[in-house]
Amino acid sequence: MRVVLLRGSNEHGEGSSMPFGDRDEAGRRLAGRLAGYRTADAVVLGVPRGGVPVARRVAEALDAPLDVIVVRRLRVPDHPELGLGAVAEADVRIIDDEVVFRTGVGERDLAAAEERARAELAEQAARLRAARSRVDVAGRTATVVDDGAATGTSTHAACRVAREQGASRVVLALPVAPPEALRRLAEVVDEIVCLETPLALPSIGEWYRDFDEVRDADVAALLGATPAPRTG
Repeated sequence: MRVVLLRGSNEHGEGSSMPFGDRDEAGRRLAGRLAGYRTADAVVLGVPRGGVPVARRVAEALDAPLDVIVVRRLRVPDHPELGLGAVAEADVRIIDDEVVFRTGVGERDLAAAEERARAELAEQAARLRAARSRVDVAGRTATVVDDGAATGTSTHAACRVAREQGASRVVLALPVAPPEALRRLAEVVDEIVCLETPLALPSIGEWYRDFDEVRDADVAALLGATPAPRTG
């Protein structure tokens, strides 16, 4: 049975519009709600880039290894503001059929967009992990962490990666996400822990006072600051 836990929910849009000072604060607050998820087989997976500073605090609280799940969005040719879906590690692919229909994107353009995204994904994964090996999540409890989910497309792909890589249980931890996104995400996880659930979330950055860009170098440094991955 899937259990969705909504902590400190704000489903009617009441209260502060910027409850988090920065991602580090969001990570600390989220970690405080996850004490019961500290197990010997735990692993924490951040969604780059913004999810990794949040995930670092969760990994520290759970005394768990930290790794990333790299996701790349697919963009409509000539309209990069429109997302066709996303691709991720473990050959995961999510396509928004409604956007494909509305924009008339053909199979050839879709295949070309996916090819570009997968090449970028492989390069980014190598940069982020540097000399570190990927954490083996097979048979383990994987907690996927992002800095928020507006539509949930990238986070959905990341959770599917954890499942495809053999995680026995997938927990999704988010500082903020609207109920509609959480309903979609519940399809691919066992549990969700979310601190704030506003009815609408046009931009994740609206819920942070400091939402500075996180660079690949920042993510690599955060991964390097955590203990070496446990492999069994």
